[in-house]
Amino acid sequence: MEETKKICDIVRQQENDYINGSTTISKYVDFNMHENIEKIDAYLNSKHISGSQDSMGREKPFFNIVTAAVNIWYRATDIDRKDIKLNPTKQSDTFEAFLATLHLQDWMRRERFGSFLNDWGRSLSRYGSTVLKFVETSDELNCQVVPWNRLIVDPVDFDNAPVIEILELTPAQLKQRKGYDKEMVDSLIENLVARETIGKEKKDTRIEFIKVYEVHGNLPLSLLTERDEDDDIYCQQMHVVTFVGKKQKGLYDDYTLLKGKEKKNPYMITHLIKEDGRTQSIGAVENLFEAQWMTNHTSKQIKDQLDLASKLIFQTSDGNFVGQNALNSIETGDILVHSVNQPLTQLANSSHDITSLQNYGQQWQTIGKEINGISEAMQGVQKSGTAWRQTEALLQESHSLFEMMVENKGNHIDDMMRWYVIPYIKSKMDTTKELVATLSSHQLQKIDIPYIRNMAIKSVNAKIKDALLNNTPLPDTNLLREQEAIKIGLAEQGNTRSFSPSDIKEKTWKDVLKDLEWSLEIDVTGEQKDKQAVMTTLTTVFANIQARQGRPMSPEEKFIFNKILEETGAVSSMELASIPADQTQPQQSVSPSGQGSVSDMSKLQELTK
Repeated sequence: MEETKKICDIVRQQENDYINGSTTISKYVDFNMHENIEKIDAYLNSKHISGSQDSMGREKPFFNIVTAAVNIWYRATDIDRKDIKLNPTKQSDTFEAFLATLHLQDWMRRERFGSFLNDWGRSLSRYGSTVLKFVETSDELNCQVVPWNRLIVDPVDFDNAPVIEILELTPAQLKQRKGYDKEMVDSLIENLVARETIGKEKKDTRIEFIKVYEVHGNLPLSLLTERDEDDDIYCQQMHVVTFVGKKQKGLYDDYTLLKGKEKKNPYMITHLIKEDGRTQSIGAVENLFEAQWMTNHTSKQIKDQLDLASKLIFQTSDGNFVGQNALNSIETGDILVHSVNQPLTQLANSSHDITSLQNYGQQWQTIGKEINGISEAMQGVQKSGTAWRQTEALLQESHSLFEMMVENKGNHIDDMMRWYVIPYIKSKMDTTKELVATLSSHQLQKIDIPYIRNMAIKSVNAKIKDALLNNTPLPDTNLLREQEAIKIGLAEQGNTRSFSPSDIKEKTWKDVLKDLEWSLEIDVTGEQKDKQAVMTTLTTVFANIQARQGRPMSPEEKFIFNKILEETGAVSSMELASIPADQTQPQQSVSPSGQGSVSDMSKLQELTK
């Protein structure tokens, strides 16, 4: 079992270094990733890392300023699954790319990819970086956001060191895991169950959960083959191990539950803004470490003063009043007699300059907002009397930082799609399953125009064919009238359309899209649009179009017009490109040979396959 001991030694060493070690980033900067994550979790849950009570046993208040900042980062960097689209690399692949996008959207809907994106965004706003895991099974591609408290990673280089995920499993869960060594699982459970006192009492309060380490990384092949000559050969591997400590300190019973090669690392790390020299970037909480500490310190000082000021204390040098309490020893109307020149007076315990403390705490909160790029306007607490244009300028400046973060998220989505999602979808296309999709207006235009033309020509050709075979007079072959009838039928479906690979039953989606070069483009406009500004832009543009009274735009006017729409985000470049040209043309009939006009057929061939 030498390979088991070796991989378990690697796990134990890496876990110890991760928890107890620190990384020197520069002369004055040391970084302990484990402590950093623990501190973030504590602040998110309004917990002090120095304990909930002071040295005198009094409760310490926690004035939480990090949660609001996290929520703003979360909202400002949100990306929706509808913003993910596939674009063709060749003009001839336009329709195939559209179908591929429908497959992608269908997969995202079935797998609740939108919820995954929300969890991912929430974790990024908290920690600055997040580890994602993609596990492919025979039935699905499982996308997970892995919590940092379940990971052991290298604090400096994530990609070139083993990634260890900690799992807490019950004996029943271990037995149900596919691929695990059954004998090892039984031996492990038997060893754990045997840990009882003479009175048959459990020594471990957490015996129901077994700590299991799932290791992924580029490791020596000898860990799998047990051959010394393979020590210098590396490959991507997966190991699932655990160990139980013996009575003698430093000795363990090691268990390998699963091991083998894997095609690629299931983990990928993502950042809002990547930091040099460390695996974990800086999120909204870490930016506020100092501000949160000083805000709590100021709140504690204010609380202590108010606690003292709330007490009614009397003083006198007359010993007759020793041990008496004004609340239970004196009633209204009582007359007190004291010794000569020893009156009973109230202690001057009123609070001191609390306003200065409040101002001091406010300074720290203000600097925390500035560090995180959060303005008062984003919080909805803009001071009264502030000009609207000034507020808009502040919002635009504040969102410029988040636009960079959203762009980085878009790049990470590009990576996860190329590395994990698209290869999986392509592997599942050997099917003739019909797709039903709900389309936007510009998608309907893109698909309906070629479809209506194609079906109109087929319908007219079928009528001519029947007339010729039955030796009857030729029917009405007005192509535009046929198109109008088909358009009315489609209108009844609303914005829902169904798609199948082909009229030939044996032809699958894989056959239809076999020549498509998959290219991904992410529209990272997200959900945080200023709807009022967009509506103002569209209203102005609409009025401009009406004022032209049908006069076409010059190339210069059209360029500026489109640029305004793109820059304001009111209409994307993809939507502009999908606007069809003016299709008005004279009515045309189909020739008896069953063919449409030359212009109709040439356009049809360009638009459809």
